[in-house]
Amino acid sequence: MDLTFSSEDEAFRAEVRDWLAENLVGDFAALSGLGGSGREHEAYAERLEWNRHLAASGWTCLGWPVEHGGRGLSLSQQVIFHEEYAKADAPGRVNHLGEELLGPTLIALGTAEQQARFLPRIRAVEELWCQGYSEPGAGSDLAAVRTKARLEDGRWIIDGQKIWTSLAHQADWCFVIARTDSGSQRHAGLSYLLVPMDQPGVDVRPIIQLTGTSEFNEVFFDAATTSADLVVGEPGDGWKVAMATLGFERGVSTIGQQVGFARELAAIEDVARRSGRIADPIIADRIARATVGLEVMRVHALRTLSNIDSGAEKSRGFESIAKLIWARWHRDLGELAMDVLGASALGVGADYALDEWQTLYLFSRADTIYGGSDEVQRNVIAERVLGLPRESRP
Repeated sequence: MDLTFSSEDEAFRAEVRDWLAENLVGDFAALSGLGGSGREHEAYAERLEWNRHLAASGWTCLGWPVEHGGRGLSLSQQVIFHEEYAKADAPGRVNHLGEELLGPTLIALGTAEQQARFLPRIRAVEELWCQGYSEPGAGSDLAAVRTKARLEDGRWIIDGQKIWTSLAHQADWCFVIARTDSGSQRHAGLSYLLVPMDQPGVDVRPIIQLTGTSEFNEVFFDAATTSADLVVGEPGDGWKVAMATLGFERGVSTIGQQVGFARELAAIEDVARRSGRIADPIIADRIARATVGLEVMRVHALRTLSNIDSGAEKSRGFESIAKLIWARWHRDLGELAMDVLGASALGVGADYALDEWQTLYLFSRADTIYGGSDEVQRNVIAERVLGLPRESRP
């Protein structure tokens, strides 16, 4: 494994760094650090404008093939962009689900007509997307979805409920997993539909979280419709498409995520030093363990991405292993922040005004659940990587 970057890569790094320094100014400078996990509500309109500025300057869809509107950059250059973006404390982008999940899925599995219709608007941040996967009773067990769709007069008619749908209240479209084969069970008979959100049959209800914010939503489909040709892959083949999307979800952008984690850890260590809590050997040991854990996370990600970039077979179970590592590490970081702050972390301001560490702690409680719970990730590794017997299911 070679974790070094070429001279061409380093020149690209300088280009990214210079562009961010020249453009994160004026009104955009005020957005620094806003919009991270659990804080997607912050300055949303302004961050949307910033994301469109990125697009107009050619800084979206970096890894997409040139023929689909991307820049066709190497994996190492994509890593560099995400590293420098995070180091610059640039604001959280609003187009992650379209750019990082649906776009690559359409490039890999969509029709030419679907690609022409949706990819340019995703790249330009003109249409935003949400993900219609989880349901009550079908969260970690995605194959248990009960939302149904039937083909009628050239349109899919959709009925059902989704939950924990990130940013559905701001999305123009949703990629929805629905059961289109009546009487089918589990992985069979599912389809991957592209559904417009602005229609009478779609009802979005925000969910108030522990943080007091509500980027998650319930979405109800009551005879909602979409065109018959807006199914990705063949009808009934939605499980394969859904799994492809999840594979894209845990890709190169995790490197930028880790830079953000490093910033949080450094800030917590600074608080511990200024307060004298670093003198507590247990606190000092936990900070040291977090530092080591972060480096393990980074090397694991770079090693796997390096294998992919070199054309080697993708490491089996990479997505599940990576999710287990970062989710538990970040949850533990939230607990460490509370212990470093001590009793002062227990009070909140007027109108339940949480500080950054309280927000980190409360939101990170969900890290080991959303995006695939730890239990499910362990099952994936056990069954698909280690070849152990499948867990018994009712």
